[in-house]
Amino acid sequence: MDSPLPPVNWDALDALVLDFARSDRLVLPAPAASPSPPSSPSSSSTTATTDTSSSEPCSSSSYRSRILIRRARRALEAGDVDAALALLRAHAPAALADHRLLFHLHKQRFVELVRRGTEADREAALDCLRTALAPCALDAYPEAYEEFKHIMLVLIYDKDDESSPVVNEWSVKRRFELAGLLSSILRSHLQAYDPILSMTLRYLISIHKVFCSRQGISSTISDLTERLLFEDRDPPVVPQGCSLEATPFDEVDVQALAHAVELTRQGAVDSLKFAKGDLYQAFQNELCRMKLDLSLLDTIVHEYCIYRGIVEGSSHILPGVAELKCSQNNDVSSVNKQGVNNETPVECEMTNNHNGDCSTSDITRDDSSSRRLRRVRSSTSGQRRRKRWRGRVDDMDYVCGTLLDANKHDILSAGKLDMDKDIVVEKQDLLANSNFSDTTNMEDQKYEVVLEMRDLTRKGMAAKVVEEINSIDPDFFSQNPILLFQLKQVEFLKLVAAGDHVASLKVASTHLGPLAANNQALLKPLKETLVTLIQSNEDVLTNAVSLPVLASSLQVAMSRRLGIEEPQLMKIVRTTIHTHTEWFKLQMCKDRFEHFLKIDSLKEVDPAVGSHDMSKALTDECGNGSSQITTCSSGKAPDEGSSPQVSSDVACDENAILKVMEFLALPRADAIQLLMQYNGNAETVIQQIFQ
Repeated sequence: MDSPLPPVNWDALDALVLDFARSDRLVLPAPAASPSPPSSPSSSSTTATTDTSSSEPCSSSSYRSRILIRRARRALEAGDVDAALALLRAHAPAALADHRLLFHLHKQRFVELVRRGTEADREAALDCLRTALAPCALDAYPEAYEEFKHIMLVLIYDKDDESSPVVNEWSVKRRFELAGLLSSILRSHLQAYDPILSMTLRYLISIHKVFCSRQGISSTISDLTERLLFEDRDPPVVPQGCSLEATPFDEVDVQALAHAVELTRQGAVDSLKFAKGDLYQAFQNELCRMKLDLSLLDTIVHEYCIYRGIVEGSSHILPGVAELKCSQNNDVSSVNKQGVNNETPVECEMTNNHNGDCSTSDITRDDSSSRRLRRVRSSTSGQRRRKRWRGRVDDMDYVCGTLLDANKHDILSAGKLDMDKDIVVEKQDLLANSNFSDTTNMEDQKYEVVLEMRDLTRKGMAAKVVEEINSIDPDFFSQNPILLFQLKQVEFLKLVAAGDHVASLKVASTHLGPLAANNQALLKPLKETLVTLIQSNEDVLTNAVSLPVLASSLQVAMSRRLGIEEPQLMKIVRTTIHTHTEWFKLQMCKDRFEHFLKIDSLKEVDPAVGSHDMSKALTDECGNGSSQITTCSSGKAPDEGSSPQVSSDVACDENAILKVMEFLALPRADAIQLLMQYNGNAETVIQQIFQ
């Protein structure tokens, strides 16, 4: 039976998204604005989405290193080993102390020189053999000299000869494998790991895929996850030293890493060796081997940023959202300057099949509603200070212009790069100030009004929110009675906190009582709300209602009502967070890495939003719909909100579980099931399997 997906802490996701955008310099600073009055304490949770303080350039060193890695990778993928070597010598010379890596680079350089086919290149290839490749082969690793003799065969076998003994060495695939290996080595050496959001999505999506496969169920977001996270990974880094020596690592760490990122036990041991025993560094190394479509990730992050009010709206530069709205012919082309990526359009997900119409309400086509939106917008908005979307630009201002051949690698001088940035910003300004169509203006107004209502809700201005929404859409609250109840609950509690019991009782009798009479799930929260009348607690509002959660629920419901498509990132995170929880129920253990990747923060939804029944009703009505994922988890499920632990009725200890996992190379859940069949005795399980 389908069950509703649990709520997600969208403020925590906002913080991860903003960290990602800042780390990769996808946003420009917010435009100057007049000072705004101090925000109320209740709106403090919005800091992550509006703050423009000094945290912007905090990771410039890591950013430059990631750009360096990307450039070196592209050079190798294009077959220009000389360019990659020049970058390494200038910016990461210590990496070339790895003789194994250096041997692979010179071997590929030799092949590429022969591939070019000119007489000069052939002479250069022979010189590479004598001066670079042969010396490296002597001490790179035991098999290197045999590989050196084998690679010389490319001198006599044609690259198009499919039957030659060096057909694999001729393969262009070797470039990409070497590029991936170099990326992994440099990433670890320079400590240039991807932002947490990027790694968290890799982890959650990979678990989601494994969970769906093992449970034999279909994923509702497979079209997104398949495009976002590729199946292939960069090659693993082989650590120096003998792989047969006894492992010095705790078996708990080995198994945790192996099952977190789908490695063999030996693969996990090698990964820990390369990371010098640091479990979390090994975990990051393995996550970053997974390949993401960066252009698609940027697009869905951009869409989410607009939806949540982190960056300026769709008319500033938004090819993605215009195409998301079922390709409504808003012909806005992205800026395609040198060094600026076009954004990949994300196909519209027709979750509600209304004959191809993405709108969910007639309000989007009503002229009077347009006038109401403009009126409400002008009456509630102040000067916003949002960031501006910059997009992904390969900044190379830290690289000396003489390192690489500018004709081959379009290296930009600092002055030209600054000029191109100015052109990009100027075009963004032109886009922002142009009236593309009435439809675009209407879309902007809808986004702005929804964000205004969300922000007012965060500040506890419930009465004003209800008044403004009724002026926009008189039928909204008849379709969303639980939201109306919660807003009126906030209004009631504010009046109680202010000592105005007469006015608060009027709100209760006029609104809360009738709403509860029509919905049994609201009776318990109504009683709990009325109890505050006898409490002398000035914090009754903050103790009873989580304003950020209510504000996010209101945003989702209003957006749906106004025909604003839910961001793809929200769909991915909501679904994968659910499968993450279900997966670790199956594993009957706590995730070692969920705190490191901030997954626990994404699950931390304030429980103070009324009773459990009311929260569930709000989830069903406003945010999540239902999941097409059902589970047949064995063992005792933990209480909601708690960390999954091994069930008390499982007669086996952790050492027995690890022993079965190690010897039989089994997932944790399967090992536990076997132990339960044999009274928790690991030796008996192993004997039975090998009989």
